[in-house]
Amino acid sequence: MEPLRFISVKLTIGLVLGILLSYYLEIHPYIPLIATTLIIVFLGFALKQQRIKKSMPFGIMATMGTIGIGILSCSLSKPKNHYDHYTLQELTAPHPWLLKIHETLKPNSYSDRYLAKVMACDNSKVSGEILLNSRINPLGNTLQVDDELMVYGTLAPIKAPSNPYQFNYKEYMRNLGVENQLYLNSWNYVLKKSHSVTLYGIAGKLRNQIISKLQNRNFGKEELGIIQALLLGQRNDISPETYNNYVNAGAVHILAVSGLHIGILLLLLQFLLQPMELLPKGRQLKLLAIVLLLWCFALLAGLSASIIRAVTMFSFVAYAQYLNRPTSTFNILALSMFFILLVNPMLLFQVGFQMSYAAVFAIVWIYPLLQKLWIPKYGILKYVWRLLSVSIAAQLGVLPISLFYFHQFPALFFVSNLAVIPFLGLILGLGILVMALALGQVLPEFLVIFYNDVIGMMNTLMGWVAQQELFIFKNISFDGLQLLLSYVVTISGGALMSKVSYKRTIVCLTAIIGFQIWTLYSHYATQQKEVFFIAHQTKNSVLMHQFAGQLHLYSSDTIQAEKLEVDYTIGANIRKVLYQPLQNSYFVGDKRLYIMDSLAIYPEAEKVHYLLLSQSPAINLERLLHTYRPEMIIVDGSNYKSDVEKWGATCLKNKIPFHYTGEKGAYYFEMQ
Repeated sequence: MEPLRFISVKLTIGLVLGILLSYYLEIHPYIPLIATTLIIVFLGFALKQQRIKKSMPFGIMATMGTIGIGILSCSLSKPKNHYDHYTLQELTAPHPWLLKIHETLKPNSYSDRYLAKVMACDNSKVSGEILLNSRINPLGNTLQVDDELMVYGTLAPIKAPSNPYQFNYKEYMRNLGVENQLYLNSWNYVLKKSHSVTLYGIAGKLRNQIISKLQNRNFGKEELGIIQALLLGQRNDISPETYNNYVNAGAVHILAVSGLHIGILLLLLQFLLQPMELLPKGRQLKLLAIVLLLWCFALLAGLSASIIRAVTMFSFVAYAQYLNRPTSTFNILALSMFFILLVNPMLLFQVGFQMSYAAVFAIVWIYPLLQKLWIPKYGILKYVWRLLSVSIAAQLGVLPISLFYFHQFPALFFVSNLAVIPFLGLILGLGILVMALALGQVLPEFLVIFYNDVIGMMNTLMGWVAQQELFIFKNISFDGLQLLLSYVVTISGGALMSKVSYKRTIVCLTAIIGFQIWTLYSHYATQQKEVFFIAHQTKNSVLMHQFAGQLHLYSSDTIQAEKLEVDYTIGANIRKVLYQPLQNSYFVGDKRLYIMDSLAIYPEAEKVHYLLLSQSPAINLERLLHTYRPEMIIVDGSNYKSDVEKWGATCLKNKIPFHYTGEKGAYYFEMQ
């Protein structure tokens, strides 16, 4: 069945186009507000005219109206368009802030992290969210959702990546509506004794209570981390090794509460609440109970993008089942996506949201086509072929996104999916029972042992699949245009599978040829490009020179520089890397770059154009400036911050350009 036959699909595409236009073109909300209002008035008039309703102008205006709604919703979601947003305040000086913890994020190596709502600044009510960083407390006394605190401090912008092709955490947080961050110290904040209670806080306390009850039982550490991810949407306690095993096995989607989990939960609720239909108005009560329980589970699991999408979609499915009408899944999927993006258009730019919809859309469309390719005669083969078809369809849907963001492809994904998905219903159902019994303090020990062994076997299986490294293709270069073209190939190929025609064949072949041409051109462009820059890395000095399709990497610690090398070679589409020891002097064109390290050996040449200070050399910088008169002083991440501040002041005094990679990012040399 063709997805574009449904009005809901067309409206959702228009909404997405509007969101993209507003996101990249920075359109002021007044323009789409006026235009959309006029279009809606025209459409309201046209609806009364039956002939106009089915005409092409009506369809064009309806499309334009939906695009306008998308532009308007995205514009209104941007902080700068909120009259009371905290960013309209003066942010360079310290202020008293009243904050409320909204969400607990995964901590990093140095600090616990939270999303906090800004309630007031200088006793004036404001809105918005900021990122809170708090030094890790060894006693474990962390902040909780709904905690309110008074903080006196200066907001800092979230830093952009210092080196090319690194993960852009600044952009990621900006898509969540978060522009700034604040650091907590023991002396700059006070926790309020009383605070208002929200549903998020109630769910957070219940979630913490469940985790505490489970921690008091004999669950293994790794098993407990998986249980929390499967049932509570909390992946913070999963070890990096276990998480990487699931990623490399192609089963990481099992750890994120999404459509698969909610669909299984809906089937369980349909079965358990079946007796309610015997009551007066029992079917209505059953529908209401199912929808409420689904949203209670979503709230308990943290209301992530994938959970919201899944619960919204399956709420529509439950309603369709109540009406007992043949409703296309495309229609349900498009409606759920439309309403979710209407409420929060920035979800469109979250990877989890993209992968969730891509996977479900592919399953709904491609799975039936795969089933038509082969119809097994025996029951067991039919069952295996169905599971395999679902896995293949889902992977086709998410493969371009996975390659674009994660640059790897697990070829044995079907093994892990065939082994786990058939038992996931049992794992989820049993897990909900374990949580309920743990809360009531009546959880029997034999059930703890059994459930722990089940999760342990699943972890062992994922570990074995992940060890088959020959079937894991890593470090694949994949850019944005390849992402777009690969989806054109997938969609045109699916359309050709559903109905073979001359036009569809031409479109599919053109898309394939276009993808190949762009891939070849990317390799050619890499061969012609030359880049030379000083990268930023803490406690290390790194120079990178891209030339003739190769990367020459000069570093004082090549092992530490490997992460930078991997990120750059993937992003720049480079196949060969040459590691070389770091020397003191290089020529960039006709200009000399001199590196002064901890040995503080002065250059023999009379003229130094660029001076790189590395490993905090003990020098008199002012005397050195007068002797060699360099055009630029560059300081990398291998130096002490106290030295960096001192050198910066000296350069400012002598009017010499100063570049610290820790603040301004990598330094690029002009290549002739």
